[in-house]
Amino acid sequence: MSLSSQMVANTLLLSLVVAYLMTASAGNFYQNIDITWGGQRAKILDGGQLLTLSLDKFSGSGFQSKNQYLFGRVDTQLKFVPGNSAGTVTTYYLSSQGTAHDEIDFEFLGNSSGQPYTVHTNIFTQGKGNREQQFHLWFDPTIAFHEYSIIWNPRRIIFMVDNIPIRVFENNEAIGVPYPKRQPMRLYSSLWNADDWATQGGRVKTDWTKAPFTAAYRSFNANACVWPSTSCVSTKPLPKNGWMYQELDVNDLKKLKWVQKNYMIYNYCTDLRRFPQGVPRECKQ
Repeated sequence: MSLSSQMVANTLLLSLVVAYLMTASAGNFYQNIDITWGGQRAKILDGGQLLTLSLDKFSGSGFQSKNQYLFGRVDTQLKFVPGNSAGTVTTYYLSSQGTAHDEIDFEFLGNSSGQPYTVHTNIFTQGKGNREQQFHLWFDPTIAFHEYSIIWNPRRIIFMVDNIPIRVFENNEAIGVPYPKRQPMRLYSSLWNADDWATQGGRVKTDWTKAPFTAAYRSFNANACVWPSTSCVSTKPLPKNGWMYQELDVNDLKKLKWVQKNYMIYNYCTDLRRFPQGVPRECKQ
């Protein structure tokens, strides 16, 4: 083999390796997910295309991704517990391990029949959170599947619902705000009872006559850097229109402002009673 042919072959091999490391894991829950607790309350159905979690008076259930990721975009379609879901919490989040863990949270807090779900978001860095923002949704999340996405890159974290941004957390390390970028995370999800706090501060309890409560998942996709991998710390690991460089354009910013104006119900950055000495640094940016 000539030198030029060898170089072409090596380049092709490198491209294949990078493509493998930067995996787009789509669709099949058997291939991408491990059920971690709850026994038969968690089920993979339809040849791996559907997953359900259930909660009864004895236990909830949960799963985690087989892979760990260091940056990526994770999308999943969910349909939440219908009817009176008060006291229940469905979680969908990325997290590392240990007391100084990083975490990017979606939590969906059930409510009495006819009342909206509360979408609770939070970000932990080095074991510290307290960055909560909460929203109501502009649709009933129990009737049909809707897509919930977490985009995590070195510059920002974006929470999206049906590809509409609802929250952005920028990397503000330049002003001393820790940012999650060194610890790989898995995706976790669970359905559990939290009626001591979840619905109206714990005033509305779980109605166990409605059990079992069930949430459904489909179309899991992790377009992410699978750990361990060095592909995500290279100079240009993805095209500039990929998630590694994703930012909000003019239309995205309009959608974000629309959501935050009409559907945000709590923002830690405006809670002066909670932070009498001044809101956290990133809130001033």
